Amino acid sequence: MDAANKSSEGAPFILLGLTTNPGQQQPLFVLFLVLYMVGILGNGLIVAAIRASPALHAPMYFLLAHLSFADLCFTSVTVPKMLANLLAHDCSISLAGCLTQMYFFFALGVTDSCLLAAMAYDCYVAIWHPLHYAMRMSWAMCTALVGTAWVVSHTHSLLHILLMARLSFCASHQVPHFFCDHQPLLRLSCSDTRHIQLLIFTEGAAVVVTPFLLILASYGAIAAAVLRLPSASGRLRVVSTCGSHLAVVGLSYGTVIAVYFQPTSQYKAKGGRVATVMYNVVTPMLNPVSYSLRNRDVQGALRALFTGRQISAGDS
Repeated sequence: MDAANKSSEGAPFILLGLTTNPGQQQPLFVLFLVLYMVGILGNGLIVAAIRASPALHAPMYFLLAHLSFADLCFTSVTVPKMLANLLAHDCSISLAGCLTQMYFFFALGVTDSCLLAAMAYDCYVAIWHPLHYAMRMSWAMCTALVGTAWVVSHTHSLLHILLMARLSFCASHQVPHFFCDHQPLLRLSCSDTRHIQLLIFTEGAAVVVTPFLLILASYGAIAAAVLRLPSASGRLRVVSTCGSHLAVVGLSYGTVIAVYFQPTSQYKAKGGRVATVMYNVVTPMLNPVSYSLRNRDVQGALRALFTGRQISAGDS
């Protein structure tokens, strides 16, 4: 490798962000600041309410608290840097910073995916096996589900980052994205990236598609149970709840699959940025509304959190 390439390898990456148009940067800053604060506030309140209320110390809410915490961290990996870059003249990030950001983005994204699958299974057990719910969703089982989600996600992320760290970047260091995502970085690499792309389509597909199929199977079984309900209002209530869940899940998985499960040569930067906003900013903001804020127990716990009133387990 010549001296110019060695110099280029040591240079920082430049994140081009959502737009290079100065007239659009301040409106985008305000928009994403509002979205970020709404997501942080919503997920933070859910975690605080569940921890503070004994009435919410149940398997469903245990999983929900971990989902909200993962969502809170997930958006915080990328959005603060994006907001700073919208106002700053220096949009550079070192290779170490880039890989660190990518590591936590992958890990928290997969954690989110696995927790959504665990919550779908919890809902399935509650509807199809109510008499055995306490046994099937014991605290040991809930802890195992959450622990598996965190271990699998960090193992997956570490594997990808170790491979990404071996790449050479001797072309342009301008990343057409608002954070260090692996598709635009692979396009900048002058190394052979076929082994990483093979990993994405095998191991990556397993940790993303498997939870998605489990979610679909769980909600399919729930739909079959709903058809047996004698009450039309009961069917409508379940359909409304599950429908909102599936809409958020579909938005998240649809955009993830569209971005990552395609050859690097076919990746389009503009479409990738828009899709990433959907699952990195919009979906974490919608999860508290979809899974929590329409729940009367959660609403009661939030009111108690603001008023300082104590809620016992019998109040639910």
